Amino acid sequence: MAKPSTLGEHLAQQGVSRRGFLKFCTATASLMALPPAMIPMVARALEAARRPSVIWLSFQECTGCTESLTRSHNPTVEGLIFNAISLDYHHTLQAAAGEAAEHARETAMKENAGKYLLVVDGAIPMKDGGVYSTIAGVSNYDMLVETARNAAAVVAVGSCAAFGGIPKANPNPTGAVPVTDIVTDKPVINVSGCPPIPTVITGVLAHFLTFGKLPELDAYNRPRMFYGDSIHDRCYRRPFYDQGKFAETFDDEGAREGWCLYKLGCKGPTTYNACATVKWNGGISFPIQSGHGCLGCSEPDFWDAGDFYKALSTPRKPVGDWATLGLAAGAVAGAAAGLSARATRNRARTRREPVTVDDLKEEV
Repeated sequence: MAKPSTLGEHLAQQGVSRRGFLKFCTATASLMALPPAMIPMVARALEAARRPSVIWLSFQECTGCTESLTRSHNPTVEGLIFNAISLDYHHTLQAAAGEAAEHARETAMKENAGKYLLVVDGAIPMKDGGVYSTIAGVSNYDMLVETARNAAAVVAVGSCAAFGGIPKANPNPTGAVPVTDIVTDKPVINVSGCPPIPTVITGVLAHFLTFGKLPELDAYNRPRMFYGDSIHDRCYRRPFYDQGKFAETFDDEGAREGWCLYKLGCKGPTTYNACATVKWNGGISFPIQSGHGCLGCSEPDFWDAGDFYKALSTPRKPVGDWATLGLAAGAVAGAAAGLSARATRNRARTRREPVTVDDLKEEV
């Protein structure tokens, strides 16, 4: 039987019914924050889309990104998307090894020149000629340059590929750098996180299949549909922050009541990701829901940003405390701070820039 050339043909061959396919398209449209009226267009585009060739390169990494992406729950967008792409090269997942593996990469590059997607996880060592990480005797730098040359776009998966990650942490003995330091003539989309959320990378692939282009990006080249809001803005503990209710230790009464973890070092206010909405393990939970503050792992240099358990700044006092003390002027100042915070976020979104720690200090 001939190899199916389009996504629609492939899904039909896999036994996916028309009803199931439309459910898939509905989920995909929702994932990309599209209105219901766009679902038929998504269906037509995906049905006719050719299965893209994907070459996946792993460099200075821990395999956590691959582990995360293969832990998708079924039946979901993740499962259907990964069944729908042609994953032609991946060190961890491919059966081939040695010369056969490298031949598969070279063949995919030649047969799909200008059309394949290059996915990279891990940082690239540059010190001493890149000798600290090689594949088949080829340095990570040389392999990235060669493979990216004819790629349609590059997806940097995980904070190591996006920002350098743990390999780049001080004193950075291998001279590790992110993908964007090397690939400057191709579209690069960063799917940061340590590891990244599976739905984010599959959402990027779904967008590429539907529209033939990458989604809108923020100042750090991350897809805004997933990194447009801070974890703090979407966190279910946010009302406790606004009420001034904070856990002081990980096992006090506040912690047991689910109060805000801000004072315990939660970096949610300056971290942009979909953890609080998409969650992990089939949408079951995320770190803050499990009782631990956000480490900010989807932000640049989080590994060298200081103590994970130290608060970013002093949180604003709740309006109720000011009223009790009779400080009307404090209430006015609190309202102004709230307006300032909203203005800061609006300015950041207009500039496509995330709110920083300094911005938060200015609001306090």
